[in-house]
Amino acid sequence: MLAYLDEFLLIAIAHFFAVASPGPDFALVLKQSVQQGRANALWTSAGVALGILVHVTYCLFGVAILLAQSETAFNVLKYVAGAYLAYMGLQALQAQANTNSVAQPQHPTHIESNFMALRRGFLVNALNPKATLFFLSLFTLVISADTPSYVQAIYGGYMAIATWLWFSFLSVMLTKDTVRAFFHKAGHWFDRGIGVILIALAIRVVI
Repeated sequence: MLAYLDEFLLIAIAHFFAVASPGPDFALVLKQSVQQGRANALWTSAGVALGILVHVTYCLFGVAILLAQSETAFNVLKYVAGAYLAYMGLQALQAQANTNSVAQPQHPTHIESNFMALRRGFLVNALNPKATLFFLSLFTLVISADTPSYVQAIYGGYMAIATWLWFSFLSVMLTKDTVRAFFHKAGHWFDRGIGVILIALAIRVVI
């Protein structure tokens, strides 16, 4: 494995900047942290990490190259991803004003199941065409063709775990009482703001 240390470090740096940059994953984890609480956000983070494994798997099998070469298939992926983000954005735009006189973190009236949170995070990441292009470039330009498949799989496992740890850290930080209280001061305006962001991301994904 020491022979691939330089390659691994390059991948780790590229992945860090990719996962830390604001995007659909971050917007979703932020939304779930404030609206649903820590447990839900952690399960959402796990779903995002599972989505990473989808990208890694089809890259290992060469499907990413075929997807990138097929304009129709790639456009279908873009439109499905855009529609899903827009759907979540429209849901957030329907948030109602909080009638409580004192703004404080609220217990959600509708608590999502762990499976729903996991599925939500998984779909947002797995359907993200930006992630498809990132992993395609990573596995074709950064990772040598001579690198054994099991080593590439280890790279993929690392990226999934690193993604899970990063968003789990964000989930813990964003669900602190002081942070949630700050967002809940704006209440429905925060929800609507996230809705606008998700719709903007949907448009960006499509175009």
